[in-house]
Amino acid sequence: MHPIVYDEYDAIVPSLIGPLGICATSELLTLIDFLPADAPLREPGTPLLREVERQLKAYGADPAFRFDLPYRLQGTSHQRAVWERIAAIPLGELVRYAEIAWQLGSSARAVGSACGRNPLPIVIPCHRVVAKQGLGGFNANRNGVDWGPLKYTLLVHEGVL
Repeated sequence: MHPIVYDEYDAIVPSLIGPLGICATSELLTLIDFLPADAPLREPGTPLLREVERQLKAYGADPAFRFDLPYRLQGTSHQRAVWERIAAIPLGELVRYAEIAWQLGSSARAVGSACGRNPLPIVIPCHRVVAKQGLGGFNANRNGVDWGPLKYTLLVHEGVL
């Protein structure tokens, strides 16, 4: 894990699961990153960043809120295919890694890897993808934030658990 450089984020906003680092171009959201609880907040300075913050707050107040943000996903063709499937998972439903793997002719491990590289968690709801038994194995993100409790919190918020 490398030291966190908070300046690499265009904004750092509060959310129901803690601070989120946001990156965007002037027109497209490109990254949402989980940050440690003590991360310093940074006000959104552009209309798009303010809209991202507004929509994250709306989701925090109402899990049925539907995100409508312009974004760009950078990844392999397999990762993008996995993220497209995940984006289609409705509120209140869980899908197994193996099910997405079967749909794509892939492996559950490859789907899990793509979930772990999802650049827009919450907006692309990878928390709705679970293992055959339980929520699944978790790794800390690049900032050392443990994803397991965050996934659990989001699923409780959505009324699934």
